[in-house]
Amino acid sequence: MDVVTSMVADRPVVIFSRTTCCMSHTIKTLINGFGANPTVYELDEIQNGQQVERELQQMGCNPSVPAVFIGQRLVGGANQVMSLQLRNQLVPLLKSARAIWI
Repeated sequence: MDVVTSMVADRPVVIFSRTTCCMSHTIKTLINGFGANPTVYELDEIQNGQQVERELQQMGCNPSVPAVFIGQRLVGGANQVMSLQLRNQLVPLLKSARAIWI
């Protein structure tokens, strides 16, 4: 989990994704829509993508993408992010991580 930890360090929002995953695209669009500028790692495009995917699965991400970290904390996948949005908790979380200011 050291690789994932170093990848999310000092970044307000990190999304682990795959270029071919429609749910990853949906989550990226949702978070971008609030004005956040997440760091996105496409696991099918980075050299150590398989290792990162294994670490995400060990952390409890199943499926492994999308995996969203806000404020260096694992929020979860698409279901968890959408649940936060429906409960009006996503924006306050993004604000507390200093990913958005409005």
